[in-house]
Amino acid sequence: MKELPPLEDHRTRVGARRRENTRNRLLESALAVFAEKGPDAPMIDDFIAAAGVARGTFYNYFRTTAELLSAVAGESSDEVLAVIDPLVREIEDPAQRVVVGSRLYMHMALRYPLWGAFITRVGTRRGSRGRLLDEYLTRDLQLGLEAGRFKVADVVVARDIALGSIRYGIETLLSDDAPADYTEQSMCALMQAFGIPAREARALAYAPIADCPEPRGAIFERIGRVREVSGKADR
Repeated sequence: MKELPPLEDHRTRVGARRRENTRNRLLESALAVFAEKGPDAPMIDDFIAAAGVARGTFYNYFRTTAELLSAVAGESSDEVLAVIDPLVREIEDPAQRVVVGSRLYMHMALRYPLWGAFITRVGTRRGSRGRLLDEYLTRDLQLGLEAGRFKVADVVVARDIALGSIRYGIETLLSDDAPADYTEQSMCALMQAFGIPAREARALAYAPIADCPEPRGAIFERIGRVREVSGKADR
């Protein structure tokens, strides 16, 4: 007869799953409230009402609404990079890696403008960038420095220049001021700033790239639902 797992183990797993589900509801609620009220108006009561939890429950997971919003921005960024990076890792040239990864990330903001608006309004603190953006970008920039592709003294300087191009570029992309090839122009300028000759920088920036899959995870499931509702309302 197969031995049953201890009752305490089962309770631990159930409790962990319940905590994860509650945290996911809070993360999803932040996007729902953001979509309904905009980025500046929401209060803690808006989030707990949207998530269907008590105020005390909220504080079990987040100390402030700013911490909640930062978590949503960071985790949604990681969900995006989880589908972008496999495409980037297929590329050998580190300069092309940086360009393709950056373009795909910025294009995702056009595909999901709610997400793009959200991450640009939450801010650029490390926590709101998530875990993977710094990690993957620094990896490819370091490869470029080691291969002599980039002429920048320090990888941290290169990372911050690239992050500025990406994050502020998304804000411009979502405005009415961006030319049709804004992303390509931005990457062309970035590559030249890193020491790539102008002609090659342009070739890298304007090279065709494959589209990437839809991000997966609790946050983007919510974004997808919001987008579907918005699309139906517009028709």
